[in-house]
Amino acid sequence: MTNALSQLLATNDVILADGATGTNLFNVGLQSGDAPELWNVDSPDKIRALYQGWVDAGSDLFLTNTFGGTAARLKLHDAQNRVAELNRIGAELGREIADKAGRTIVVAGSVGPTGEIMEPVGSLSHADAVEMFHEQAEALKEGGADVLWVETISAPEEFRAATEAFAMADMPWCGTMSFDTAGRTMMGVTSADLANLVETLPNKPLAFGANCGTGSSDIMRTVLGFVAQGTDLPLISKGNAGIPKYVDGSIQYDGTPDLMAQYAVMARDAGATIIGGCCGTMPAHMRKMREALDSTPRGSRPTLDQISDALGPFTSASDGTGDSAAAPERRSRRRRRA
Repeated sequence: MTNALSQLLATNDVILADGATGTNLFNVGLQSGDAPELWNVDSPDKIRALYQGWVDAGSDLFLTNTFGGTAARLKLHDAQNRVAELNRIGAELGREIADKAGRTIVVAGSVGPTGEIMEPVGSLSHADAVEMFHEQAEALKEGGADVLWVETISAPEEFRAATEAFAMADMPWCGTMSFDTAGRTMMGVTSADLANLVETLPNKPLAFGANCGTGSSDIMRTVLGFVAQGTDLPLISKGNAGIPKYVDGSIQYDGTPDLMAQYAVMARDAGATIIGGCCGTMPAHMRKMREALDSTPRGSRPTLDQISDALGPFTSASDGTGDSAAAPERRSRRRRRA
């Protein structure tokens, strides 16, 4: 399938994604506990400005304001019957901004976790999860999203349900998990597990990787874990802007634009092709990341020591996959893209 993202992957050495949705919307008035997706209808100019900020900062790809767009998540705001409307408009606003950019901008339809635990541990069945993801996927497709982008997933069962729904919608997709518990997801998935999982899917992603987590150092170690598995699929790294800290009554991230610029270059050299930010990442961070990627020659794959020296210490002793995967810089194989 030919689409905007696959074309960029075929021609670009690296693709700059976007930064944080929630952090930026909180800065313009979103309140804790509010559903950002409602702003697609109630405050569309703020969502246009969010998207425009990424384009102006140099991003090649941005995610739609639809992370919590499943019926399960919207039910918390009595909006479970507005899935089609809120997701479609979130994508339409993105399409509007992308189409006037004067260059190729990929609109990625963001799909977050349902917030429910799947069987057999929880009560959410596979069929119900697929149905919810499919409803959201069809709305994002109708709104003009180029690609679907499932993110911040912790359970393999939910990941599989989303990919099945994307196949039903006949849409290309990307997927990331959040490795925020000593190098594992909340449900115990390691970087090696995810790399192996995507190889078993009947409809493979255009790219896969990690987002969010606990800081730029840790997500770098996760990227090295993916590389250690020898995958040929493009890798995604969307790390937080440093570590969150509670300051003067609010959550703030300590990652400066210069630190995120270093992170972007190291992520590229480690093997990531699609690089962006997650929580705490602002357009100012993205501008520095764009500048650094454009001006810094590609270097050798960084070691764990080089990562911690440049970006700060890891938050756990290992990435949960064992010594062989925790030190993939010793491997000679290196994936590059044209």
